Amino acid sequence: MFPKTHRPDAEVILLNTAGGITGGDTFSLNIEVQTGAALNITTQAAERAYRAQIDEIGRVTTDISVHDGASLNWLPQELILFDGCALRRRLRIDLKPQARLLMVEPVVFGRAAMPEFLRDVRFQDRIRITREGSPLYIDGIDLHGDATAHLARPAIAGGAGAVASVVMVSPAAAAHLKPVRALLPETAGASMLAEDVLVIRQLARDSFELRRTLIPILNHLTQNTLPTSWRL
Repeated sequence: MFPKTHRPDAEVILLNTAGGITGGDTFSLNIEVQTGAALNITTQAAERAYRAQIDEIGRVTTDISVHDGASLNWLPQELILFDGCALRRRLRIDLKPQARLLMVEPVVFGRAAMPEFLRDVRFQDRIRITREGSPLYIDGIDLHGDATAHLARPAIAGGAGAVASVVMVSPAAAAHLKPVRALLPETAGASMLAEDVLVIRQLARDSFELRRTLIPILNHLTQNTLPTSWRL
């Protein structure tokens, strides 16, 4: 969907009419933000990774290129993992030297209100952000088997049920470090990987707590232009 906005930058809402992802599903997305363009991409709602059949894996692959003078806000809502899911995700973003990026990737490990526990999951997630092929940010998650027990370990997640990663690549990134740190809960941290690369990692007890503390940060970084679907 391409909603109307009162801003010069374009907005895209990604829709999955299947209602979720399960084993055997394959989704691929290729995005090119051309010189001078400004694009916001989000999702209609949280994505869901459902129980898969034995030996079946769902695959989601996204390849993005952002040209000089262009900016991309990659702002999908949460990915919710269900018990028995099998999912392999790949997000690759390549930036030209004068490109700007804001990326958020939230993941929820079962719905706490139900309550749900992830006793048997297969989840592999890879994020790779490069500048003309040179790495800026490389991240990965591998969860196999009893994810709830694994995440309960103090050195892993201390019992957190949700996590978000935020990356900003911009000449103005360093100026946001102090204000962002003032907004962070105790279970989050922010640092500069380079003079123009700001990274935030945030843990939360559940999806409600994650969203409650994440939205003010995204509002700050987007100058209060966070897509409407995030506020519904």
